[in-house]
Amino acid sequence: MTGSARSLALWAGVSVLAAADPGAAAGPPPGATAGAPPGAVSCAGCHAPAAVGGPVPDLTGRPAVEIVAAMQAFRGGTRPATVMDRIAKGFSDEETRAIADWLSAPGGGEARRAGP
Repeated sequence: MTGSARSLALWAGVSVLAAADPGAAAGPPPGATAGAPPGAVSCAGCHAPAAVGGPVPDLTGRPAVEIVAAMQAFRGGTRPATVMDRIAKGFSDEETRAIADWLSAPGGGEARRAGP
């Protein structure tokens, strides 16, 4: 299966799951984008505070330098990953830094936690 066929199959599967559970594709809660740089809110899908104790860590409050270093390692292929290597390649250094700064700031990511 080619890369484009795999991508199409993945999106088709996600669409089927979203149709089965309308809440799954509802997006971030109202106000979740307040003050967030582009791309930051999408991190909450896997890295939400509710993920504490799971295999995917909560990123809020982590030092920005740690987040940037991890993203650079994912992008460069020097850190093992399942999907983060591909996700990291979608952000420029400037975007990565803005997201890391937002997540690490006092109250960073708070809008994601607030919910409706």
